[in-house]
Amino acid sequence: MQQSNAAFESMYQEYKTLVFNMALHYLQNREDAEEVTQDVFVKVYHSLHTFNHQSSPKTWLYRITINQCLDVVKKKNSRKRFYIFGSKSQDEKEYLNATTLEHPGILMEHREDAQILFDAINTLTENQKTAFLLSKVEGLPNPEIAAVMEVSISSVESLVFRAKASLQEKLGEKFETYRKKKK
Repeated sequence: MQQSNAAFESMYQEYKTLVFNMALHYLQNREDAEEVTQDVFVKVYHSLHTFNHQSSPKTWLYRITINQCLDVVKKKNSRKRFYIFGSKSQDEKEYLNATTLEHPGILMEHREDAQILFDAINTLTENQKTAFLLSKVEGLPNPEIAAVMEVSISSVESLVFRAKASLQEKLGEKFETYRKKKK
């Protein structure tokens, strides 16, 4: 037990920032990212003894983090649908604002542009969004992304290519409209 606690503590210290940053990039909300980070390490603590070292701890943690993020997105989307069908909460904002841009790395003067970018990223399919964030934001190489997502390297290349093409199209339209409004 002492050895597994030490292994967990070591893993936590080494990867807590990586997990938090990935959750923050995926969810764009500090509170949600903190909650996901906590949930990820609770899962890791309870399943560390089952980790088989077929992948690196980093890959394993990315996979758990992404799955936790997808769970949060699904819960928020189901709450939104629930609200649309007539149930009203005391806090409408909880249902209507699934993601708000609360990313500490983005300066205030760039928040509006960043919100447009993240809104576009959020329209991608789950796999495209995951591959794009792991590649372009986290900077992971395609073989590592393939291991995290449990797909082939060519699938990763295809997902990133399609995500970039989709974002170029969406952002081209949005920023053209945005530039016209600002003048």
